[in-house]
Amino acid sequence: MVFANEKTFENAIKMKKIEEFHWAYESALNSITLGASYPNIVGAVEKKVPAEFEDRSPIDRSILLGRFPRSTVDDVNKAVNAAKEAFEGWSLIDWSQRVSIFRRIAHLMRNEKFSLAAAVTLDNGKNRYEAMADVDEAIDFIEFYCDQMIYYDGFAVETPPAYHGEKSMSIMRPYGVWAIICPFNFPVVITTGMATAAMIAGNTVIIKPSSLAPLPVYMICEIMRRAGLPPGALNFVAGSGAEIGDALIHHPEISGIAFTGSKEIGYSIIKSSINRWPRPVIAEMGGKNAIIVSSKANLDDAVDGVVASAFGYGGQKCSACSRVIVFEDVADVFIKKLIGKTQTLKIGDPRERDVFLGPVISEKAVNDFVKFANIAKTDGKILTGGSRIIGGIFDRGYYVEPTIVADLPSDHFLIRNELFLPFLCVERAVTLEEAVKRANEVEYGLTGGIFTTDEKEIEYYFDHIEAGVVYANRRRGGSTGAMVGTQPFGGWKASGSTGKGAGGPYYLMQFMREQSRTRCGKA
Repeated sequence: MVFANEKTFENAIKMKKIEEFHWAYESALNSITLGASYPNIVGAVEKKVPAEFEDRSPIDRSILLGRFPRSTVDDVNKAVNAAKEAFEGWSLIDWSQRVSIFRRIAHLMRNEKFSLAAAVTLDNGKNRYEAMADVDEAIDFIEFYCDQMIYYDGFAVETPPAYHGEKSMSIMRPYGVWAIICPFNFPVVITTGMATAAMIAGNTVIIKPSSLAPLPVYMICEIMRRAGLPPGALNFVAGSGAEIGDALIHHPEISGIAFTGSKEIGYSIIKSSINRWPRPVIAEMGGKNAIIVSSKANLDDAVDGVVASAFGYGGQKCSACSRVIVFEDVADVFIKKLIGKTQTLKIGDPRERDVFLGPVISEKAVNDFVKFANIAKTDGKILTGGSRIIGGIFDRGYYVEPTIVADLPSDHFLIRNELFLPFLCVERAVTLEEAVKRANEVEYGLTGGIFTTDEKEIEYYFDHIEAGVVYANRRRGGSTGAMVGTQPFGGWKASGSTGKGAGGPYYLMQFMREQSRTRCGKA
């Protein structure tokens, strides 16, 4: 079975249809409905609630994207009941029928990919290329998990008989109702990936979007419903994490939780996972990822790989490079090139074709950036950036400079903690052993990379780095950009709870539990 990634923009380049790509995206931007009031989805009912919150664009806060339910615990209870009622019927239909429904979902998403990408840009500030990659990867997840169900024949295996007349099977069965708790930074792909894995395995789900980017999540839910998901298999409940997320996490009828977000919330979910009995928690919780630049590296490739990973989508990715550890003997040359490349990045309204870096997600993110920049000025040295950008559209949104800092102690807060901002710390090392040791000193272990032309250095790095997704000499993204089906995405240590990556061969089984079945004939 051959799996092929979507790659919309790359295919447009190959087919010399770049203008068609831009036209379709810009047309979709102009067609997005603004200011509508959106409901929860509970069973077959679209249910509005008395209180709502506003969803405004980080590009320009005057753009009201919509109003979403400020749900209550009672709304959560109704959604759980709907999902529970739908579970038996959904779980007992043949797995091949579920695959057929999800193939239809992928087909509809392809037809509406530009609208989804436009909504991502408006709601979380990604440029068109990053936004389309978000949608492409979501389609990839659906197709890959459909392929996995077929490859494993629905996860049913005949086992050898222990005694004459016995016939035994090992069957993977769904758990029940899953809470799907989504982040703002990848509202289409992460929502789709977690929800698809849960539902194609036979579970029902309640999706709780980030309040910072709920619109693309709602659009995904509508596509899934139109494709033929039965009422209650998918439910959508918006609201605050403190109230709605907490109610889902602690609800006695929730059988499993899939979460992407901060380590603090992830740890809290894991600690609460024993309810009536232990429940599976699949948590992706961030990173503090380092790229190592050896004295044997192609420095131009290394600069490109670091800049793409550190400043793509403003560093608001759990896979972002937030540290670069460069060998002392090439550090000065590398840093000069790194600063030069960073200062060429186009910052502005991400709806424009040539913009690389748009806004960060919120005023809180800007305030954190300013705080961290002030700390860096005091405790180290800012090599470039360090300021909020003002004037024109910048005054209406949340724009900051891509920032590089140096001369911080190795145990400094900015070196050890995930910042989720366009904020890169430069460190120096003398040997590869020292560089890898420094890379591993943080509590996270999600992604990482090395640039070197020495195969022995690559092997040493792969064997000793403590991270789930690692790359060597990857110019297009030294620590970012895992592709579904090729690079399973999951973290070690504080970055993940299971060690089995999304888009890989072991991910789906986490949403199921094993049942051994034995039929006995006459003795």
